[in-house]
Amino acid sequence: MAQRPAEQLHVPVLLDRCLDLMAPALGENGAVAVDATMGMGGHSEALLRRFPGLQLVAIDRDPQAHALAGARLAPFGDRFHPVHTTYDRIPEALGRHGFDHADAVLFDLGVSSFQLDERERGFAYSYDAPLDMRMDATAPVTAQDVVNDYSEEDLRRILRDWGEERFAARIARAIVAQRARTPLRTTGELVEVVRGAVPQGAQHRKGHPAKQTFQALRIEVNEELDVLRLAIPAALDAVPVGGRVVAMSYHSLEDRIVKQAFARGAASTAPKGFPVELDQHKPTLRVLTRGTETPTPREIDENPRAASARLRAVERIREHVPPTAQNAQRYTA
Repeated sequence: MAQRPAEQLHVPVLLDRCLDLMAPALGENGAVAVDATMGMGGHSEALLRRFPGLQLVAIDRDPQAHALAGARLAPFGDRFHPVHTTYDRIPEALGRHGFDHADAVLFDLGVSSFQLDERERGFAYSYDAPLDMRMDATAPVTAQDVVNDYSEEDLRRILRDWGEERFAARIARAIVAQRARTPLRTTGELVEVVRGAVPQGAQHRKGHPAKQTFQALRIEVNEELDVLRLAIPAALDAVPVGGRVVAMSYHSLEDRIVKQAFARGAASTAPKGFPVELDQHKPTLRVLTRGTETPTPREIDENPRAASARLRAVERIREHVPPTAQNAQRYTA
């Protein structure tokens, strides 16, 4: 079956709001932006159309995304710079195309609609497929490896920590018991194990009973939170004064990492009780959103998967000074 064009596979979430938040940093001809999660290229295309002088570095770890989005964005010629890597490697991605900074960085986190809808990728619990869940098909570890090779203790840990699964211990125990009889190879087999482990009365309190298990396995396979903890500081370090970082997350674990990184930069580092706030203690970031912003009811009607999206944004207002440089300033003041 022929693959549909990228623009038919994914509806960008909070598109206009993201562009509006980035716009003050991208007004000048020759501005540089990073789409750290290119996916099907919806946000990338909108950025390139709205800002005719923009140079865009677009990052994604998924080779299929590059093939589809690359065709969609080819008309923009040498203004579009794709990079196959993970989004914690923003400085390297910029440097590969001759840029030493980005004026704005955008993150649209989580699994894409395209990945969910490609059955053979194994991201979805709604139909039977191989237990894969890799965002980059060249990566060595699959969800099948995790469920069949991890210890019961490690399975319990990732279900509890990455899936926030109340019944993590019961599900981990059931997985280990099932694989002792026969290895788990498909999403359908895993769903049946989860259904058997979760008490009947609790099976639909948070939607599908396997939803949190699948989230946990996907995060583990792709090291999503470990990469994100590195990626947000990398993005903040890449933007100059006036530069902006915009991030959309889809579950509380992602949002917590974004929120904490933004809050650290927006807070004074002056010691408690210090009589004067020195320049090196002043915040380096200004928060642009009040709490988190969410999609409108109309957007959710058009794209139900957008319902859980949470948007945060910051602007750099002062150069970041590394701790060693701060110490030198302190002693020379």
